Amino acid sequence: MKKSNLAYLLWLALFIPFGYTCQVNTYEQGQILYQNFCANCHGDEGEGLVGIIPPLAGADFLGLYSEQLPCIIRYGMSGEITVNGRTYDTEMAGIPKLTEFEITNVINYINTAWGNDFEIVKHLDVRRALEACEAERRK
Repeated sequence: MKKSNLAYLLWLALFIPFGYTCQVNTYEQGQILYQNFCANCHGDEGEGLVGIIPPLAGADFLGLYSEQLPCIIRYGMSGEITVNGRTYDTEMAGIPKLTEFEITNVINYINTAWGNDFEIVKHLDVRRALEACEAERRK
């Protein structure tokens, strides 16, 4: 085998796996959890249900209330909210069995799916948010 062919094969072996990993869904666990726990109401593509369940795709709410998202996911919410200028008043059930890590992954999936471009959250920020809302709920 010629040296140039060998060098090319070595290059492929070293660099193609790195290029491939850039294509991998970083938040695959978040996507799976979303499909299992959230998509039934918010839709497979985060589209919601017009007038009843708010969308998550392109939702200004995600950016405006990012610090509250861990508590909303764990404990749910009720009362009126406004998403993209539209009012919603359907109670959302919480998912208390999700761990801090799973909640982090769900939020990061939602924040990057369907064209959303919201900040990636860190596990420690989710932990702090949950501790704060749990302290508030005990009052």
